[in-house]
Amino acid sequence: MNSTYLDPIAFKLGPLTVYWYGIIMASAVLIGLLLATNEAKRRNIDPELIIDLVIWGIPCAIIGARTYYVIFQWDYYSQHPQEIIAIWHGGLAIHGALIAALLAGVTFAYKKGVSFLKLTDIAAPSIILGQAIGRWGNFMNQEAHGGPVSRNFLESLHLPYWIIEQMQINGIYYHPTFLYESIWNLLVFLFLTLYWKKQDFLKPGEVFLSYISLYSFGRFFIEEMRTDSLMLGSFKMAKVISVVIILFSVGIGYYNHYIKN
Repeated sequence: MNSTYLDPIAFKLGPLTVYWYGIIMASAVLIGLLLATNEAKRRNIDPELIIDLVIWGIPCAIIGARTYYVIFQWDYYSQHPQEIIAIWHGGLAIHGALIAALLAGVTFAYKKGVSFLKLTDIAAPSIILGQAIGRWGNFMNQEAHGGPVSRNFLESLHLPYWIIEQMQINGIYYHPTFLYESIWNLLVFLFLTLYWKKQDFLKPGEVFLSYISLYSFGRFFIEEMRTDSLMLGSFKMAKVISVVIILFSVGIGYYNHYIKN
């Protein structure tokens, strides 16, 4: 087994092994929840609704993310069925999480009698910040990386020593695509939070549409560098979905502002 510079195991409690991946993902959820409840208060919406939504949405998102990943890696999981539930080893696909979370959100909004679009606008900045944090879980697991590069290339990026060494797998250094996406997601979060959501011309749901389109724009280019992409034939599935999301978001925005009115 490849030895890592940073141990993916945080600590052990008897038979229980706690991974950094799980700690980082849980931290992402908690930070996102705090941000979303504050945003709900700002919009005069009961923050308890957001807590209830998270209780509904997070399990659905995890199941959706894992199911999506397993489907596209079925050749492996059909031979190792015991690994299907081992999410602490990584293998959660954001597009699967979004699909499942949206379905849960629609159901939740209907049952509670609240606006689904307003809920998505509240959640959007929290989700993208959670994604930015969550990519560091991939870093600890040495996954979601790009193709081989030289150590000199990584040093030219002025990365800390511990990041450079963690990107060495079996003696080969790799593109830290987890870092590229984390930085991109953080920039999207700052744009949505500090500028975009404050614009008066936005209609309900358009903060969320901006989030998924901006995330998809960055993901499209970063995905080209990755070596572990989920594939649909000869196409990288994340790139296909990114294009569909961008076209859908732009189309809805155009309809809302230039056709509907």
